[in-house]
Amino acid sequence: MADDGGLSRFQQRMSKIPQTVRETVQPALVKSADEVADMQRQLAPVDSGDLRESITVTPPGQATPAYSQPGGSRAANELEALVTVGNTDVRYPHLVEYGTSDTPAQPFFWPGFRLTRQRAASRIKRAISTAVKKNWGSGK
Repeated sequence: MADDGGLSRFQQRMSKIPQTVRETVQPALVKSADEVADMQRQLAPVDSGDLRESITVTPPGQATPAYSQPGGSRAANELEALVTVGNTDVRYPHLVEYGTSDTPAQPFFWPGFRLTRQRAASRIKRAISTAVKKNWGSGK
């Protein structure tokens, strides 16, 4: 067999990285989504109640609740965790978030996301970096 200068070994390592990254990043995604949801629950305009309880985290591969916002019911992809608010009983989160002609806006969903976005992104980037470094140095 001809010497390819290590190209085949390099290609083999590169093909293993995506699966390792997926396995490593999923817990970081869910933990970050939980953190976002916790912040949104703290910012929700009521101390307890249906609106606060309707804020949910959907892990990869699962489906969001029906009538959840933003986007309604859909399945999370392999590399995403979704934070939604609302369900079949709570169909008014957008009215609270943006207000109506009779009531002022009481934003909680998007401010909660914005407050935790940087920390979540850093956690996910670290998980990806760790997975790549582990696979790169393994030599398998």
